[in-house]
Amino acid sequence: MGTLSFGLVSVPVKLYSAVTRKTVHFHQIHTLDNGRIHQKHVCSLDGEEIPLSEIVKGYEIAPDRYVPVEASELAALEPLFTRTIQVEDFVALEEIDPIYFDHPYHVVPGPGGAHPYRLLLNAMKDTGKIAIGRIVMRSKERLVAIRPRENALLMLTMSYADEVNPTTGLRELEGLEGELDEQELDVARRLVASIAEPFDIDKYQDTFREAVLDLIDRKAAGEPLQLGAEPERPPDSPDVMKALEASLEQVSSS
Repeated sequence: MGTLSFGLVSVPVKLYSAVTRKTVHFHQIHTLDNGRIHQKHVCSLDGEEIPLSEIVKGYEIAPDRYVPVEASELAALEPLFTRTIQVEDFVALEEIDPIYFDHPYHVVPGPGGAHPYRLLLNAMKDTGKIAIGRIVMRSKERLVAIRPRENALLMLTMSYADEVNPTTGLRELEGLEGELDEQELDVARRLVASIAEPFDIDKYQDTFREAVLDLIDRKAAGEPLQLGAEPERPPDSPDVMKALEASLEQVSSS
């Protein structure tokens, strides 16, 4: 239970994670007897196993030189925990590069919050604006964006500007200047337009996860396995124009 504050208005709210990551998790096991493998904390200097009570965090300031930092010292620096999402600005969604967005949460009204919640939701819909604010989560102050989605508010945690790596300095991007062949560009535009269609998220499935789960089911059932051939790499296309025209013809005929 928390509060979403904008101006002098406070809205009681609750947060629910908006996504569930569907990852297949594995454990490390011993091939001879299927026993679980456990990791130990071993000192690199004397080779002794170290109890957790003797382990602290250390920041490396030079090769093999560390500044030890106690948990209590870090705790003293943590932002004051509040259950308030403090809105600082309202901005246009299209002004934000999606690279800054991280984890989504559903924001729902808490007890007594339905009316101000509806006011904020509809005001944001009518003005086309989203809210930018801050919240303390897991002892860290997070930047968040709050936007209308369907009939509710959605909060997305965000990366700070200095956390996003710029493209400057990537050697592979050097030498991209210069004029493009207008004929090639025209065919490329037509190819993109011919493949374009309305976005439907249900069309895209995690085929690798499904294949892994199927593999596990068949192995658990004792079925014989027949691994597929290694996928073929697409051939290189030194003649870009021919590749574009062939792709366009393939799409047109399908």
